[in-house]
Amino acid sequence: MERVCFLLQVKADRLDEYKARHADVWPEMLDALVASGYRNYSIFLRPDGLLVGYFECDDYAAVDAAMQSTEVNARWQAEMADFMTLPEGARPDTGLLRLEEVFHVG
Repeated sequence: MERVCFLLQVKADRLDEYKARHADVWPEMLDALVASGYRNYSIFLRPDGLLVGYFECDDYAAVDAAMQSTEVNARWQAEMADFMTLPEGARPDTGLLRLEEVFHVG
């Protein structure tokens, strides 16, 4: 099992709307995440917009490829890009900074 943790930056003036969107994620997006192999997925948000995401999966490359092949993910990422500070041309799912796990106790 892989534990994946990543960072993104939500624009300060979009925090409330970002939280509202995630309180009501499209059912087809939730279905795609589960079907692609995401488990135990959480997003945490600091008041300044620093976003920390965490999920578990069997194979990150495989779940990422599965999500990239879905139409609903393309639509979701296009909408979420407006909320983020991202490198030019990146989407949230391609512009994230994956963190290295250096310690775990389980």
